[in-house]
Amino acid sequence: MKKILLTIQPTAKDFHDMCKRACDTATRCIAEAKEYNKQRWDKSHMEPDLKEGDQVLVLIFNFNNIKGPKRMQYLFLGPFTIINLIGKNKVEVKLTEEFSRTHPGFPVSLVKPYLQTEEERFPSTRNSGIRRLPWPCEENHQGQED
Repeated sequence: MKKILLTIQPTAKDFHDMCKRACDTATRCIAEAKEYNKQRWDKSHMEPDLKEGDQVLVLIFNFNNIKGPKRMQYLFLGPFTIINLIGKNKVEVKLTEEFSRTHPGFPVSLVKPYLQTEEERFPSTRNSGIRRLPWPCEENHQGQED
């Protein structure tokens, strides 16, 4: 009976082997998760298409000197001109005098390209002679006043 009890109890070597198998399994699972995450990232990630001289909008996250309630502010400020690209992940912009105390370097994740409005891009279509039609309720309301 004593011999059976001794074999049921794990030895230090058995415990070491069990821990080693658990460590190997964890290492393999982490490597598989890294590979899976890399494939998902590479599939959806696009390098930013920014160059010097482009105009960008900057997320207001880094600007502490904006007055008024935060929820009433615009999400982005700008447009600012890119002065310098610092690696792939950082841009340096030319800030206005109002924001001169803020550091001009921003990560690419806080910057988005500035797209002009249709009127600024195509000035000849600003007043192209298109007449806005009144709503039916506006016609009825105007008729009642006469």
